[in-house]
Amino acid sequence: MKKINNDFSLDETDKAILNRIQSDFPITTSPYLAIAEELGLSEDDVIKRLKKLKKNGIIRRMGGNFVPEKLGFVSTLCAAVVPEEKIGSFTKVINRYPGVTHNYLRDGSFNIWFTFIAPSMKEIDSNLKQISKETGVKEIINLPATKVFKIKAHFDL
Repeated sequence: MKKINNDFSLDETDKAILNRIQSDFPITTSPYLAIAEELGLSEDDVIKRLKKLKKNGIIRRMGGNFVPEKLGFVSTLCAAVVPEEKIGSFTKVINRYPGVTHNYLRDGSFNIWFTFIAPSMKEIDSNLKQISKETGVKEIINLPATKVFKIKAHFDL
């Protein structure tokens, strides 16, 4: 898991860019130019600032959010009991799987949580077995949703 650089501070321009990219990202051949024009910046400045925000751990990833079921996929939430000394190596392994969208550390015995998307639950189960075999982490639970609730999360900076 990438750590946030606590010595890094956001200026008002960074905050404006972050506010703009969270929702309704421009669907155009030049989205960063569209954002730049809206904010009175250059496209190059927007791209440089976004790279700096990613490098400093402020942005984890940029990408589309899709409803897996509408694309013929399944999704699930997984939780694992990972010894503290294995957290870094465990998250590197799970992050290699294209269906893992993100992971996070939580308090409690099940301390690493991650989401997994794949064409079938059979594939997810197979991948979880492979992850367990590769990492030595035996307790990984698969918690598929029985009902999905989507909340628009937008953080006003």
